[in-house]
Amino acid sequence: MLKISIVENETRRRVVLEGKLVAPWTDHLKSLCQRTPDDPDGRELILDVRGLTIISSEGEAVLRTLMLEGAKFRGSDIFMKQILKNLARRDTRADGKKKA
Repeated sequence: MLKISIVENETRRRVVLEGKLVAPWTDHLKSLCQRTPDDPDGRELILDVRGLTIISSEGEAVLRTLMLEGAKFRGSDIFMKQILKNLARRDTRADGKKKA
């Protein structure tokens, strides 16, 4: 089970995640975080992942996609910070160059 809470203001949209980030909740999170036509200026998206207890490979894929789309992350423990660091590293090719 995944609990998703959203806190919004004029400049930011903070999505607080608690529980297990696994299918089918991964698709729900991705669609929830995509920009909508009624938000053309694109408020800053912040994902608060401090409450996640389990992240499946599908969950990692969604977090990586959101990261590549410019989402910011808020994590507190070493485990979560390491997961986010590993996801960011996946954006580099084997030859060490960043993807365009």
